[in-house]
Amino acid sequence: MSAARLDILTLGNAIVDVLARTEEDFLLAQSVHKGAMQLIDEARAESLYGAMGPAIVVSGGSAANTAVGAASLGASVGFVGKVRDDALGRLFAHDLNATGVRFDVPPATDGPATARSFILVTPDGERTMNTYLGACQTLGPADLREDTVRAAGIVYLEGYLWDPPAAKDAFRAAVRIAHEAGNKVALSLSDPFCVDRYRDEFRGLLRDGSLDILFANTHELKSLFQTADEETALAALRGEAVLGVVTRSAEGAAVVSRDGTVAVPAFPVETVADTTGAGDLFAAGFLAGLARGLPHETCARLGALAAAEVIGHLGARPQADLAAMARREGLLA
Repeated sequence: MSAARLDILTLGNAIVDVLARTEEDFLLAQSVHKGAMQLIDEARAESLYGAMGPAIVVSGGSAANTAVGAASLGASVGFVGKVRDDALGRLFAHDLNATGVRFDVPPATDGPATARSFILVTPDGERTMNTYLGACQTLGPADLREDTVRAAGIVYLEGYLWDPPAAKDAFRAAVRIAHEAGNKVALSLSDPFCVDRYRDEFRGLLRDGSLDILFANTHELKSLFQTADEETALAALRGEAVLGVVTRSAEGAAVVSRDGTVAVPAFPVETVADTTGAGDLFAAGFLAGLARGLPHETCARLGALAAAEVIGHLGARPQADLAAMARREGLLA
C-alpha cells in the first residue's frame, strides 16, 4: 500500500530542547559563542546542564519545529528523525504526533541517548544553543521510507543534518527519491557556522540540481557566498537556479529568483521573548503557503506571521492557532 499524500516531509535532528534564561556573563563564563549553535559531547552536556539555572524542557529540533508550524497552518506534514527509546525520545514522539505531524521512524533500542539542545536565552531574546546530537547521529538511509518520500510534494531538509555522515547519506537519498517522483526539495542552511563547515558542499548542492528552494538568513547567506555585503550575497543567490528565501530579522524577508526580488516586511511584535525557532517557523509558513499554490509574497507573509508568533514566547513551537491567525490577517481563506 502506498503512503498517504503529504504536502511536506521534513528531515532533521530529533532534539529535546532544555531552555533557560541567562545573563551575558554566564555565556562568557561557559565559553559559548552567543547566537550560534555549538556541538557538544555527553560529558559537556551534563556539565552545562548542572551549571544552568531553572529550565523548561520542550520538544524541538529545527525541521521538527517547521513541521509543527506547517501543520498548525493546515498542511499535511511528516517528519523523519531519530530518537532513542528512552524518556526524552518518548516525549519527543508524543509531542510531535499530538500536533498532527506523522512521525513513525522506529526509535533506536541501543546506542546514544535522545539528543538534547541546551538553549540559553539572554535578556535581548537571543538564543545560544549547545547541542548533544546523541541518537540523531544514527539516522541513516534505512530510516527513510521511500513511499513516504515519494508521497511528499515538498521535502525539506535542515543543514544541521550534514554533520553526522549517516544522516548526510539519508539526506542525499531523500533528494534522489523526491526528484525521481517529480517533487520539490528545500534546504535550510541552519546556522552560519554550519555553512562555514560545509560551504563547498552546500554550494555544490545548489549547482548540481539537488535543490529547488533555499532558506537562509542574511548571516548564513553572506557566509555561503563569502561576502560581508548583503546586496552582494543576494545578487549571488539570484544567479543560482533556485528559489531563495532570505530572512532579515526585523527587516522582514526577501524572496529571490532570477526574475527578481520580492521584499516582505516583518509582522510587528510587542515583545521579543525568545528568537529560538524564528527561522524554523518562517520556513513553516512559507512552505505551507507554497503547498497551497499561493503567490510567493503571500507565502513570505505567512512565514513572517508564524515567526512573529513564536518569538513572542519562550520555546520554538507555536502556542497559538496559526491558521486562525492567518485567516484573521486575510492570508488564508
